[in-house]
Amino acid sequence: MRVAVLITSIGCFVFATTAQPPPPDLILFNGKIVTVDTAFSYAEAVAIRDGRFVAVGSTADVRRLAGAGTKQTDLRGRTVVPGFGDNHLHSAGGGPGVDLSRTRTVQALLAAIARHALRAKAGELIVTNSDWHEGQLKEQRLPLRRELDTAAPKNPVVVVRGGHEYILNSAALERWKITKDTPQPDGGRIGRYADGELNGELVDRAKDAIELPPPPARSFEQRIRDQVAEYRTLHAAGLTTVRHPGASIEQYRLLLEMKKRGQLDVRVVFLFRQAAPEPSVAKPDEGDAWLRVGGIKLGVDGGFEGGWMREPYAEPWDEGGAYCGLNTMPAERFTSVVRELNRLGWRVATHAVGDAAIDEVLAGYEAADADKPIAGRRWTIEHAFIARPEHFPRMRKLGLGISAQHHLYLAGPILSKYWGPARGPRTTPMRAFLDAGLPTSAGTDSPVVPYSPLGVVAHFVTRRTLSGGVMGADQAISRQQAMRSITVGNAWLTFEEYVKGSIEPGKYADLVVLSGDIMTSPDDQIDRLTVLTTIVGGRIVFERSDRPQR
Repeated sequence: MRVAVLITSIGCFVFATTAQPPPPDLILFNGKIVTVDTAFSYAEAVAIRDGRFVAVGSTADVRRLAGAGTKQTDLRGRTVVPGFGDNHLHSAGGGPGVDLSRTRTVQALLAAIARHALRAKAGELIVTNSDWHEGQLKEQRLPLRRELDTAAPKNPVVVVRGGHEYILNSAALERWKITKDTPQPDGGRIGRYADGELNGELVDRAKDAIELPPPPARSFEQRIRDQVAEYRTLHAAGLTTVRHPGASIEQYRLLLEMKKRGQLDVRVVFLFRQAAPEPSVAKPDEGDAWLRVGGIKLGVDGGFEGGWMREPYAEPWDEGGAYCGLNTMPAERFTSVVRELNRLGWRVATHAVGDAAIDEVLAGYEAADADKPIAGRRWTIEHAFIARPEHFPRMRKLGLGISAQHHLYLAGPILSKYWGPARGPRTTPMRAFLDAGLPTSAGTDSPVVPYSPLGVVAHFVTRRTLSGGVMGADQAISRQQAMRSITVGNAWLTFEEYVKGSIEPGKYADLVVLSGDIMTSPDDQIDRLTVLTTIVGGRIVFERSDRPQR
């Protein structure tokens, strides 16, 4: 038996075969390889064959494996990390409607709507896209009805803010017959000015009264082209795996077709929205390395303005001590749904922002667990902004994972206004999650917060926010912890930590080449690093023009 042994400064990799293994397809050498393996080892070179890593070690030892057809790339000291994942990405943004993503003041936002209104016919509905948040505005507040009236006095306007709120002008309120006497729906909120007049805000279930026009019709082929283009933008950010939460059956079928055609070059974990699909459509955990069914996404509360809390919101947002957020799925119904999904063998991921929402989720999960154990099946809580220490033992007992995102980066001052100076800065307590021994993954919730894995790492390491400085510094985590959360932590969600998320022989060859060292760069430079090359399954899917020369 012939044995090829690579002895390196980070360990010993042994390949025992009866014949010389085929040479690698690609070798990257003379770099700093951040493996994110269990020892958080470093190496100089990596070899790839048939879409997987086959060797990791010193430049000399790995290059010795090269054959005549092996491509070799000199990294020239560049840093290589495992491909990044995003545990909660709806889309990369864009879409129809007035684009507000680049506005930085309320006046600029209103001006963008006004420019569109000048081109619109009188009475024509104006809708914005959702790629913005008031946290990006200098004023740190929403534009409300009376301001929208000045921007578009002759047109109904619906400003779409994230996934939980619309803001309407007077013409739009009139169009849908929403008045001061309209009853507030369960799980929803109709906002008012201090004088009692409607301010145009419709939160969560209150949005159901509005029926926006469907997006422009696109053929199936055009939708595929759009999806390919979107994933190309994700590659440029270093993303190799995304988890789509609460998506539709139509979207799943589109991804299936892309995979069939060989056009799917992002690894996708897919969560269906609210209800289990028919077995003829999809079954629990079915799929492969490119498209895997990850479960069902539910929700029990609102977002920034509707997270369901045990205690009232801060003044003046608490409506005289009466407002604790929104419960969008009552406990009895939620428990019934998760018990049935558990009976059918589905994994559940539930959106829960506030501490009262987490209370409800844990009670429902415990009821399901009593029917059939869910421990070890990797159910999750999505977001878990205001998790409490008393929640952690219950989470551990159920074997839950935390799907965390860096919302605080964008919305820190807003959350403090809504929830007060104690709750706001502690949003997404990563240090507490990890100290409690909870499996934790990381992502963005794009387009609510822009997709940027480097931005995620930077925020969780520093707790630096866009406009509020450092918030919740005691919840900062180490770079190693942040890197694990956004790589192998994402793989853990679907039992794939053994095949992706780190740079180790046998795992999928997903990696990113960065312009600088993410482990030693100054804190304020982490999110300024540049993605030079992204490789998925051993294939280059993105390469910047200033890439290292071969």
